[in-house]
Amino acid sequence: MGILFSPKMPSLPPVQPLPPAPSGELSQEEKDRIAKEQRDAERRRRGRRSTILTSPLGIQEEAETEKKTLLGGD
Repeated sequence: MGILFSPKMPSLPPVQPLPPAPSGELSQEEKDRIAKEQRDAERRRRGRRSTILTSPLGIQEEAETEKKTLLGGD
């Protein structure tokens, strides 16, 4: 019964033509803009690296595990 009462598939929309390919040449303004974006990204990357105080291996110093007492004793 499913074949008799199944809905018909709507027709497909017409195929649209492809948009024109962009030209391979960049204008001087575009080249300047891209270079500025790359410089800014590099500056931000360097700024972020300067805030990281540990190496990829972690902290190399010995941790201070002794607690000082209120009375000054050892």
